[in-house]
Parts: sequence; C-alpha cells; structure tokens
Amino acid sequence: MPQTHIRFDWAIKKLLRNKANYGVLAGFLSELLRKPITIQSILEGESNQQAEDDKLNRVDILAENDQGELILIEVQNSTEQDYFHRMLYGTSRLITDFLEKGEPYGNVKKVYSVNIVYFSLGQGDDYIYKGILDFRGLHIEDRLGLSINQRKLFNIQDVYEVFPEYYVIKVNNFNEVAKDTLDEWIYFLKKSQIKDEFTAQGLAEAKENLLVDSLSEAERANYLRFMENRRYEISLIESSRSEGRLEGLEEGIEQGIQEGIEQGKKQEKINIARLLKQQGTDIDTITAATGLTREEIEEL
Repeated sequence: MPQTHIRFDWAIKKLLRNKANYGVLAGFLSELLRKPITIQSILEGESNQQAEDDKLNRVDILAENDQGELILIEVQNSTEQDYFHRMLYGTSRLITDFLEKGEPYGNVKKVYSVNIVYFSLGQGDDYIYKGILDFRGLHIEDRLGLSINQRKLFNIQDVYEVFPEYYVIKVNNFNEVAKDTLDEWIYFLKKSQIKDEFTAQGLAEAKENLLVDSLSEAERANYLRFMENRRYEISLIESSRSEGRLEGLEEGIEQGIQEGIEQGKKQEKINIARLLKQQGTDIDTITAATGLTREEIEEL
C-alpha cells in the first residue's frame, strides 16, 4: 500500500515555496504543459492564509520560469459558480501587474493559468481541459496567424502563444487509472499517494519530500489540523447538499400530490361533461355546470 503524502494544496502553502522543492513543482508543470519547465522563482500569490487553522479555502502559487513566463497554479476545494470569471480576472491582473507603465505591449509576459478543482465545474466528463485563444475567419474560416516578421521579432510561431493558456483539472472526474505520466500526477492530486511504479517528472522528489512523517512536530500538528478542518468543512457541504435533496424531495412529493388532486378534479369535470353531452344537454349549460370551456366540451 503506497504511503499517504501531504496534500498538494497544503504543500503549496508551506513546502513548494522552498527552492529545495522547486523540482516537485517543475515536474508537475513539465508533465502538464508538455515542455521542460525550470522554476526561476516563486512570487507571492494572493490567497495563501498562514493562520494556524488554515481552513479549506482557495490556495495559489505564482511561479516564474527561466523564460520569464508566469504560471499561476490555483487549487479550489469548494464550489464557486463564477470560477471561470475569476480565472480570467487572475490572468488579466497578472498581465497588467507585470507590465511596467510605458513598456511596449510586446513585453507582455506569457501567462499560464493552471486550475486544480475538487468540485463539479461546468459541464464536461473529462478530467483535464486546455483552453487557448484561436482566431478563425467568419467567411472563409481560415486561421489568423503571425507574419514572418512577427515570428522573428517575438520568437513565437502562433498567435495563441501571446495570450494566456488555461488548464482545468477536474480531479474528482479522474477514475484513478493512470494511463500516462500526467495521469500519475492526477492520481497523486486525488489520492495523495505515489505508487512505486510511477515515473512522472517531479514525483520522485514529491515521494521523498512530501511525506507527513518528514514534517517537524509543529508542521505535522498544523497539517493534521488542516486535514481535520477539511474533513469538517466537507461534512458541512455534504450535509447541506443532503438537506437540500431532502427538501427538494419533500417539495416534489407535496407538489405531486397537489397536481394529482387537481388532475382528479379536472377528470371528474370531464366525466360529468361527457355524460351531460351524451344526454343532449346544450353546451352552455354544460359549461356553467362544469367550468370547462366550450372548446374542451366540443372535443369530448
């Protein structure tokens, strides 16, 4: 049975900011982005609580690679309906924050937004999604590309390389069957376990450095408190959902009973109208007796 390691979101808060652990983060990003990543520095994220209780909240880490590109990694545990909008805000803010006033637009830094979510975000059954900007002609449906001069000037090949790239990992959708090295990382994100046969970049370092037993006594106490808070808050969320489902069921039963009563009354009026019509009673009299419309009676 593989050992249980520290959860990735807590590691982001406490451990992966240390230069000694850059290899863990670089390995994960290299597998996800499908290109070699070297972490140059860790910059300060906006939502990293350092309080001792460390509640179940959003956490992030902002890394800069050796190419000067910015990589924002966010972990979101609980449901947030406007999460897509916040992804856009996060990348937009980075672009403006890292472009000095008066600098040419050509100096805008490339931004990657990596989002690890543990809730059902949007609709989609896959567990890894990638989003890039692509321009297509409205009439001839051709693809807008860079000129030769632009490629040389900015050292890129495609227009989408200028714009932010988005990655969404819906961890709960993963079926825990690792088919490639990126799946091995998703397995770790979901189970906090690393199998002996895993070979993904960064996992060897994670296996060695992210063990709960390797924490100091104070860190271990902090981590265990964090996990207890996580279990408690998940319990609250699940209880709220269960209560909502129960209330919905009760409302549905009550509504169904009421609809059944109304349908029964309507059917009774139809039966009376049909009998009166068979006896030759005029339609106006039947309408007055049953409350049915002339059209309803004529159709009987």
